[in-house]
Amino acid sequence: MTAGQIPGPIYRDTRDLTPFGGGQVRTPVKEIAEGVGGLIHGVLGGRGSARISVDGSVPRLRLLPGKAAKAVYDAIFASTDPNRLIAAAREYPGWAGLCYVMAGLLAHKQGGYLRAVELLQRGLSIRNDDDANQFAASYLTRVVTRVEVAERIEVPVLFSEESVFLALSHSLRETGQTEAALEALSMLPPSLPTALAKCALAYTLGRDQEVVVWTEGLLNADDLSAALLLVRARSLRRLGAHEPAQRALKEVLRRRKTSMALRNDALTDRALLVLENGRKSLNPRDWRRRRAELETFEVIRKDVEERRLWEQEWKELDGD
Repeated sequence: MTAGQIPGPIYRDTRDLTPFGGGQVRTPVKEIAEGVGGLIHGVLGGRGSARISVDGSVPRLRLLPGKAAKAVYDAIFASTDPNRLIAAAREYPGWAGLCYVMAGLLAHKQGGYLRAVELLQRGLSIRNDDDANQFAASYLTRVVTRVEVAERIEVPVLFSEESVFLALSHSLRETGQTEAALEALSMLPPSLPTALAKCALAYTLGRDQEVVVWTEGLLNADDLSAALLLVRARSLRRLGAHEPAQRALKEVLRRRKTSMALRNDALTDRALLVLENGRKSLNPRDWRRRRAELETFEVIRKDVEERRLWEQEWKELDGD
């Protein structure tokens, strides 16, 4: 099934547990603060920011795990260079799929999106040995990938199918492959982060009708759903459905705890809707019709005036 064939809402995740953390709305202030923090960290000699991220502490390697497991463990948790994982993939072919995927996630974190696409796609095409799968289940469950699912919206995702495909989709988007980015998400289960990523891509591609169908019935429960409602409102506006677009923006503004950046976006979009409605009232065709109506009114008024003058003159003649 392709991304364009999904018949209904794609945000209703019915699972008890999901791999997603809370979304974060990036603002210029946060970006500056993070940039300064990263600079200070680099000056002080810190290198952890370029490594694979882990929720909590790095899991300890068990005694005598085998040469392949030790090599892959060190390449993942003790290195910032994807080439070490690529070397491990060549040395241990049964681990190649896992190694390429982890190298791709590391490249994605470091901003090497073109390389991340190549590595993630290669890793997904290779089947792992049972030992590699057991290693992933034992040591990678707390690995976190931060993915930008839409402009300024980041979500932390634990190592899973979602983390890999969302990172792949984001990397494809950053390299200008929008259609492929949307297709990469087509097989993921329903969730708000995935829905936001898909709808943002579909909106970019001009597939507004699909965005409207996918987001039908959505309410503002958190910042991710508010961001998704903004995409819905923009698609509705582009389709000319101004009243439903207004309702979507009203839902964004309803929840007081919604991010200020998203509320500001909703207010801006609402102003654009008002302006767009105003432009429709100033449509040249409307004005031509109104001008014709005014001209007709002037003719009628002139006829009435002439009739009045004629009647007045007739009375005067009759009086004589």
